[in-house]
Amino acid sequence: MEWWIWVLVGVACLTVEILIPGGIVMLFFGAAALLVGGLVALGIGGPMWFEWATFSILSIVSLLTLRSPIMRWIQKGGGDGQEVDSMVGKTAVLVEDLAPGAEGRAELRGTTWTARNVGDEALSKGEICVVEKTDGLKLHVRRIST
Repeated sequence: MEWWIWVLVGVACLTVEILIPGGIVMLFFGAAALLVGGLVALGIGGPMWFEWATFSILSIVSLLTLRSPIMRWIQKGGGDGQEVDSMVGKTAVLVEDLAPGAEGRAELRGTTWTARNVGDEALSKGEICVVEKTDGLKLHVRRIST
């Protein structure tokens, strides 16, 4: 196959990865296609069956070996050493009123988050509350005890 077709396939896979967030799967297929395209452009691609075998092996091996570490790195906040769970005990400012057990929005560290009121009292917009735990990107908040 022509080298530029592999490059187009690689760019298409990477575009799909960017447009459909969360999975980080197409990244590996796109990178493998770009690598095979580079090999073919250098004249060392070999017959078509070898190109497809190289693409398949590179895609699957990189997917199986690199996806988990990359997902852990992303979930830790991009490798800056500050995990989402480190927000426990921090204070957030409510962006809207929150009844007990209800979900709404709260601001913490300059970002608006989904927040759930885990206390027994309603919380008001602008009130400062404490983060008791996190569930993914959801903050579980409660009125600060005085």
